[in-house]
Amino acid sequence: MDETGLSAREKEVARLVLVGKTYREIGETIFISPRTAEHHIARIRRRLGVDTRAEMLTRLRALLGE
Repeated sequence: MDETGLSAREKEVARLVLVGKTYREIGETIFISPRTAEHHIARIRRRLGVDTRAEMLTRLRALLGE
């Protein structure tokens, strides 16, 4: 983890979320199951301390510079 508080894999998933990928599309892109993608996103939300997807996207844009 770095200053974002996210692991390398979580940042990889976060970047895919930011471009609008679904759980299934994320899974196909980085060779994980859609359920695993869902778990990564839930963990990202917890680490960022946000409740909604909109809040998560706002925080990720700020953190990752997207």
